[in-house]
Amino acid sequence: MIVIGVTGSIGMGKSTVTGMLERLGVPGHDADAAVHRLMQPGEKAYYAVVAAFPYFRYPEIYEKRNGPLGKMRYLNRKALGQIVFHDAEKRKELEAILHPLVRLDQNRFIADMKRLGRSMVALDIPLLFETDSHQFVAYSINVAAPYHLQRARVLARPNMSEEKFLAILDQQIPSREKSVLADYTVNTGLGRARTMQELKAILRDIKGRSQPNYKEQAKGRIY
Repeated sequence: MIVIGVTGSIGMGKSTVTGMLERLGVPGHDADAAVHRLMQPGEKAYYAVVAAFPYFRYPEIYEKRNGPLGKMRYLNRKALGQIVFHDAEKRKELEAILHPLVRLDQNRFIADMKRLGRSMVALDIPLLFETDSHQFVAYSINVAAPYHLQRARVLARPNMSEEKFLAILDQQIPSREKSVLADYTVNTGLGRARTMQELKAILRDIKGRSQPNYKEQAKGRIY
């Protein structure tokens, strides 16, 4: 089983690239989607988060609504995000809860795909290098785009501001540095057709690396 880690700074197009890989026959796992699911009432992260962020101290992160388990207090991820964005200690506490559970979810996904006979999977991990998750993948792809395009994409999102955008960038490894750390960099700034061509070339190269006569190339190659 070949495991590919897909990463990139905010607004670079990680989800788009993971979707393209799926169309090329490489099943993808979305870490953000896993967090959303794990924080639902009854799931593993829910009660740990509730204990770390109790209602009596953080009522703004809870909203009561009906669900499969009846009327319960659901976690508002946006409100929770605002709290940890401005509090480094609480952010570390939340990450200590979520990161191990996401890793387990990724491992289950990999095992499921292996049972289905798949030989390659992609893990969409926004903080691949920041959390040292690159140690658990065979190859890494950094998704990049010109700064002006990244900025335009991010500022088009609801409730986003220039100040928040810059603050998020400060918490992430710069894109250029990620390209040096990654095995491959794919550019999403030249249109979907070009991005798909680059991904096809990357997959061909990864498959070629499994051949006995493949000569190892330098890391950080840009397609």
